[in-house]
Amino acid sequence: MKHVPIVVLDFGSQYTQIIARKLRESGVYSEIVPYSEPIGEIMARTPKGIILSGGPASVYAVDSYHPDTTIFDLGLPILGICYGMQLIAQHFGGSVIPASSHEYGKAKLDFVEENPIFKDTPNGQIVWMSHGDRVESIPQGFEKIATSENSPYAAIADTNRNIYAFQFHPEVYHSQEGSKLLKNFAKHICGCESTWNMGSFAKEQIKQIQDKVGNKKVLCAVSGGVDSSVVATLLSEAIGNQVIPVFVDNGLLRANEREQVETIFKSRGIDLITVDASETFLSKLAGVTDPEKKRKIIGETFIEVFDVESKKHSGIEFLAQGTLYTDVIESVSVKGPSKTIKSHHNVGGLPDWMKFELIEPLREIFKDEVRALGLELGLPKNMINRHPFPGPGLAIRVMGDVNKPDLELLRKADVILLDVLHSTGYYEKTWQAFTVLLNVKSVGVMGDNRTYDNTVCVRIVDATDGMTATFAHIPHEILETISRRIINEVDGINRVVYDISSKPPATIEWE
Repeated sequence: MKHVPIVVLDFGSQYTQIIARKLRESGVYSEIVPYSEPIGEIMARTPKGIILSGGPASVYAVDSYHPDTTIFDLGLPILGICYGMQLIAQHFGGSVIPASSHEYGKAKLDFVEENPIFKDTPNGQIVWMSHGDRVESIPQGFEKIATSENSPYAAIADTNRNIYAFQFHPEVYHSQEGSKLLKNFAKHICGCESTWNMGSFAKEQIKQIQDKVGNKKVLCAVSGGVDSSVVATLLSEAIGNQVIPVFVDNGLLRANEREQVETIFKSRGIDLITVDASETFLSKLAGVTDPEKKRKIIGETFIEVFDVESKKHSGIEFLAQGTLYTDVIESVSVKGPSKTIKSHHNVGGLPDWMKFELIEPLREIFKDEVRALGLELGLPKNMINRHPFPGPGLAIRVMGDVNKPDLELLRKADVILLDVLHSTGYYEKTWQAFTVLLNVKSVGVMGDNRTYDNTVCVRIVDATDGMTATFAHIPHEILETISRRIINEVDGINRVVYDISSKPPATIEWE
């Protein structure tokens, strides 16, 4: 098991993943594990510090989440955030009660005394509170080191035991100096060094791939997106022609995507095998309207197609794919008590009948880190900066039944959206943009004629890693151009709407 300087125990906060990201951005590698992780598994990572995340529960509730309390006897520095702070207070003999008024939003942090965890950050800084309970009395040995208007114990510390706790969330964007506070904990309290970067990660992964694969061959699933392109390039760097990259045309791609993918890989000198399985996928999806069933059918069919292709080659013992940390987190509750959002076709392992061993070099990194890795490997910016595209493709952007006419309608609308964004410079300014065919018809008027045609939804979001997102504030005149062009140029669409929901509570994709 690899050395992990900072281990984050997940108690179900929607912000847990951001803690790990912020630490990595400061050059300190961190990983998230469930709050229930056995102490032996935690120590096998040889951490220098532990962070207890926030969470939605109350520490005094019957079914509240509690870690193995041995973590408090290890002598390691510990930082508790929100729920994590309340756990610390409760464990050491303090008291936690429901707050008289919930504190949610921005608060001013007032230092009570100087402390290394506040190093190079200003008194009076704005932090983000999100809690319904609060610490009423702190345990013996602890001192309050900061307050806010509604939190007399906004931050506490037992410097002898190197245990710190914040009532606020330093990881979120609204905490002005939050990144620096987390960095201070990692560097000045835990003694971590800033050694984590994509260059070191690439070297580490190349070595791991070489050690694991030996002289065997790897079948690499390629979609043409950023993730699989980075995986294919990483494998090529590690094992050369022992990697067999296979691109499956599932009939659910964007307009001209197959040709673009083949051109990109040819320019890199990588021999790409293209398998046209579009009829197979579409026949299996016929009549299926449930989003989870769509995803599972697509995932299973991908595996079947790759299995058939693998039998054409000798010596293949591994299957590589571009699974990301966000895929893992959203698919299964392996990182703590958080709920499954939706399944991802490339998460969850292989079926028993398939004897390949998985290689997933991106499984523990976020999307922005993947882009940085791609640049480190020398991939062109226009490939690396492509908007994310889901593994199930356009199947989850057509509400209801998936069929060729609807897919073509959606592709035409999507081409116009992306064309307008590219021409106005907004493609590079946004995280992801696409259209969704709602399969909802409405009355319209074109010329003197009544129409009863489809509605398409435009979805454009701003994000960093896809774990959270806000709808993009696109100028109205650009939205008007998008709407006008789609309605005028795509027969069968007479209404365009704009999705102004953020994640959470919505997800980025509609299905």
